[in-house]
Amino acid sequence: MALIRKLNGKTPMYGENCFFAETAAIIGDVEMGNDCSIWYGAVLRGDVHYIRMGNRVNVQDNATIHATYKKSPTNIGNNVSIAHNAVVHGCTIKDNVLIGMGAVVLDDVVIESNSIIAAGAVVTKGTHVESGSVYAGAPAKKIKEISPELLEGEINRIAESYLMYSTWYK
Repeated sequence: MALIRKLNGKTPMYGENCFFAETAAIIGDVEMGNDCSIWYGAVLRGDVHYIRMGNRVNVQDNATIHATYKKSPTNIGNNVSIAHNAVVHGCTIKDNVLIGMGAVVLDDVVIESNSIIAAGAVVTKGTHVESGSVYAGAPAKKIKEISPELLEGEINRIAESYLMYSTWYK
């Protein structure tokens, strides 16, 4: 079973039909909705500020979600995929977003809905990612608009796939 640990009087809370891999760590002031999955080696550490996640969020292997002490909490919307080895820190991610493998999203970033952060991108402090766009590079910059094919073929496909994968482990 995953490490789900109360800290400083705060116990992680989660909705229905969630999957937590045995080596996932969910600590402190963390709340998530229904149909979420937290995969192997992923860490959600709500020790210095809160982490809030909506429904259908998947946090893939070795991803880290954290915040900044008393300054920058982490808010994640619905239907969000945070890919392998990504770091999401003290930011806001709205609905229907894909954070690519190894991407880093730093404090006070706002990622609007229907967006993709490419694999390996570094989204620097305070960046505002426009709705319907793809950001890539280090530092991350807008490289194109989201096409309907990317929205369905990547953002929604990955979220749907991880919901299915989680049923294999239950």
